Amino acid sequence: MQETPFPVGLAFAQAQARLAQVAAAARLAEESLPLARCHGRVLARDVHALQPLPPFDNSAMDGYACRHADLATAADGLHLVGEQFAGPARGLRLGPGECVRITTGAPLPEGADTIAIREQAQVVGERVQVPPDLPPGQYVRRAGDDCAAGARLLEAGTALSPAQVALAAAAGHAQLPMRQRPTVAVFTGGDELVSPGLPLQPGQIYDSNRELLLGLLRADGLDPVAWPPLPDDPARIASALADAASAFDVILTCGGASVGEKDLLPAHLRTHGQVHFWKVMMKPGMPVLAGLLGRAQFLGLPGNPVAVLATYLTLGRTLLDGLQGRAPRPRWSARLAAPAGKDHARREFLRGTLACAADGRLEIVPDTAATSSHRLRAAAAANALLVLPEGPQQLPAGAVVEVLPY
Repeated sequence: MQETPFPVGLAFAQAQARLAQVAAAARLAEESLPLARCHGRVLARDVHALQPLPPFDNSAMDGYACRHADLATAADGLHLVGEQFAGPARGLRLGPGECVRITTGAPLPEGADTIAIREQAQVVGERVQVPPDLPPGQYVRRAGDDCAAGARLLEAGTALSPAQVALAAAAGHAQLPMRQRPTVAVFTGGDELVSPGLPLQPGQIYDSNRELLLGLLRADGLDPVAWPPLPDDPARIASALADAASAFDVILTCGGASVGEKDLLPAHLRTHGQVHFWKVMMKPGMPVLAGLLGRAQFLGLPGNPVAVLATYLTLGRTLLDGLQGRAPRPRWSARLAAPAGKDHARREFLRGTLACAADGRLEIVPDTAATSSHRLRAAAAANALLVLPEGPQQLPAGAVVEVLPY
């Protein structure tokens, strides 16, 4: 049972910092994975080139490899002495007045330093006429002009894109050191929840938070496991959470973390685990509960769907990214297309529609009508949250605000 006091009602920045600290202390181990399994995963260590890129001098175009010094004196053309296709080098060497037919990506014959493309050449028998004024080095890719052997290609903490995985492959890597992905158990809660497709009784609602949270996690490259909804029963809650806490790195719950008679999670975590903090000065999403339960990091999100969206995109990502050592995500800003404001002290996350304006700058249209955190239709119609910092404020159209695309 937790006897030490825990913070209640943290400022938003304090809550984020606390979760980042907790996640850094519990950072997951690294594992070596084949490239096919690295897409979207977080790199554990820097990756360096095992060879220069490109690894050899090669042609950038189909044409004829020649010596630039011969062009001004080759009035009757160059002597065609062979061909080099992309693939194994044939060991060709150019002498004075000679050229070789070559294809894109093919290794440059020894002595060649310029490529005359096919459109610039006229071939008659074994003689090739090329313009005498070609620039030296035309269409030649030199070894290492992309990167030298040993150069750092990718930084630890990067969530790898397809282009970055391809770069590692080009540099000779078959496997990469990646952070393990956190295993995540997802619980929704409340006796009122019913799975979509089943008949509703009076007072019941369909469970939408499960799909919302599972989708957000999958979009972040994770593979969450949905557990049956938690009933409003302390014993059954204790049993289900104990099972999950023994097998998963993270437990995410929706609902049951506020101060109502059926909000049983704060007392459960205080009794059976450790509470890092409870309640955050944010809107929507104030009743957030964070702690440790067994081996699992525990994050209890509110029950209203827009609050789930806001708390996951901010606090949930802070925890999950930190466990993987992921580098900070890019921060987005946009101009307000219409005024927005608030009269309370909490940081607020408003729904909005983010788009590119005619002048090429990002602009967000705030939804100031549907501000209640249960209005899922408004969240589905929007594509971003705009951030109103702490303190009462009124922002005019044109003001620049932070935005969180989703």
